[in-house]
Amino acid sequence: METYIAFLRAVNVGGRTVKMDRLRELFAGFGLEGVRTYIQSGNVFFRSAETDRAALTARIEAGLAEGLGYPVPVMLRTVEEVEALVALDPFAGIEVTEDVRLCVLFLSEPLPPEVGLPVASPKGDWEMIGASGGAAFVVMHLRNGRLNGNPATAFPKSYRGKATSRFFHTTAKIAAAARKG
Repeated sequence: METYIAFLRAVNVGGRTVKMDRLRELFAGFGLEGVRTYIQSGNVFFRSAETDRAALTARIEAGLAEGLGYPVPVMLRTVEEVEALVALDPFAGIEVTEDVRLCVLFLSEPLPPEVGLPVASPKGDWEMIGASGGAAFVVMHLRNGRLNGNPATAFPKSYRGKATSRFFHTTAKIAAAARKG
C-alpha cells in the first residue's frame, strides 16, 4: 500500500466550498484507505494498492466531479516525493518577508521544455526560479499585501497540464502530517 497526497485544485476558493468531512467521505467511497485531510485547502492523504497513478487520478477526478458537481483537478504525489521536493530546498537563500512568498506549483504534466528558467512576469509579480519533475518553484511578490499574477502564464498555450499551488512552508507541513499517518 502506497500513501498518497492528493493536492486538489480550486477547493474552498471562488465559491466552491467543500467541508473536509465531505472530502473524506468521497475518498473513502472511492475504495481508498486511511483517508485523512489536512487544512481546508484541499489536501487529502490516503493509502491505495493501485499502481497505475494515471488511472487512480482519473478515478478520483471522475468521482469528485460526480460527487461535487464540478471538475476538481488532482495532482497525486507520494509522501516520499513531497519530502524529496522539500529536501531540495529550492528556495535556499531567499528570505520570506511581508512582500515575498515561496510557492510550489504541483503540475499534472512535466513543465514544457520551452519554458526557460528562470522566468519572471513582466510586472515583477512572480519569478519561476526552477523545476523538478512534477513541480515548479515560484517566488511571489505581493503588491499592497496581495498576490498578483499567475505563474502559469509562463506555460505555452500548447501545455495541456493543470497545476495547483501551495506555499512552500505549507508543503513541508503537509509532508510531515502525511508521514504521521
